[in-house]
Amino acid sequence: MFRRIRLPTILLCLLLTGTAAFAQVSQASAPDADKPSRFRSAEDGWFDVSGFLDEAYGFLPIVMPITEPAVGFGAVAALAFLDKPNPEAGAGFGRPNITMVGGLGTDNGSRGLIAGDIRYWLDDRVQTLIGGIKSTINLDYYGSGEAGFRNKHPRTYALDVEAALLQAKMRIGQSQNWVGLGYVLANTGVNFDSRLDNSFELRDPERSLRLGGILASLSHDSRDNVFTPREGNYLELSAAIFRPGTGSDLDFSRLTLVGMHYLPLASRWTLGLRENLAFNYGDAPFYLQPFVMMRGVPAMRYQGEKVAQIEAEVRWQFWERFSLVGFAGAGWAAEAIRELTRTESITAGGVGMRYEIARKYGIHMGLDAAWSRDGPAVYFQVGSAWMRP
Repeated sequence: MFRRIRLPTILLCLLLTGTAAFAQVSQASAPDADKPSRFRSAEDGWFDVSGFLDEAYGFLPIVMPITEPAVGFGAVAALAFLDKPNPEAGAGFGRPNITMVGGLGTDNGSRGLIAGDIRYWLDDRVQTLIGGIKSTINLDYYGSGEAGFRNKHPRTYALDVEAALLQAKMRIGQSQNWVGLGYVLANTGVNFDSRLDNSFELRDPERSLRLGGILASLSHDSRDNVFTPREGNYLELSAAIFRPGTGSDLDFSRLTLVGMHYLPLASRWTLGLRENLAFNYGDAPFYLQPFVMMRGVPAMRYQGEKVAQIEAEVRWQFWERFSLVGFAGAGWAAEAIRELTRTESITAGGVGMRYEIARKYGIHMGLDAAWSRDGPAVYFQVGSAWMRP
């Protein structure tokens, strides 16, 4: 039995679930026959929401289920705003602005409020990202590195977070390269379930912390579309530096390298490859350890000071707007870089189906079914499973 639907990247993946209801209202109102339909493509007559998204700052009310077993059953409710991209812009240019505000709740007591805005300025030369969250999330901790792979008896804890993020990226000339600088500030608190055995040696695990850090990045983005790319590359090297001088109670850093590559194999075939390395250095709290994150693997199940993963996906647009996808990947989590090649790995794979719901925006949506040693899972996807704005 499939156990969960993972919540996609929130800003970009909550956009279209209420579309069918809007389509019914639109048809009932008998619009002018000469006016292009907001919910049907003039090109092929298929259901398409590009016309609705083109309207000046129209919004979509979102209600989406959460069935992730780590947090229980629940839902996300949000309002999402998306303005239209520039269809004449080249690869890596003409991205849409996206704004979202919403909340979530589950039956294990997890609650949260979220808001964010991604925006482009000065003729696409500057990107800004502003976000905030206030939440209490109930999770399980299995341990770090190889010990976490073997552990079958996690400790349950509640993580309280109040956080804000401000980041700006500037394009280098007229290239597809960006340099970024930002700041994140968070207040966090942890409460472990006292009814369970403490099998982990964690220093002051329930200490409340203030974590303030500088974010720096260097990236390259030549994808032809931000939602469901068919060709191009996304590469990013980023560093997060938390020090007492930046407003942090702890002294630690994280270095992350992400690579995503999209290769058109034929007129209807696309190959995608994704690599990710994340290394922590210093005194990071256990809940900010990197973790293996891919379809079929429970979120925050496999953590470590050093994490590596690789995944491949093939998409075949076999008929009209419909596509089939197949994917597979592997991940490693360890306490030291030299242990990554010797530690146990977690592998996962699966299949899925997509429908091209907004051709002008390049948005495909659908379902993925994935398997790993932790069991099967189902994921609702809007855009690529490797979404990066």
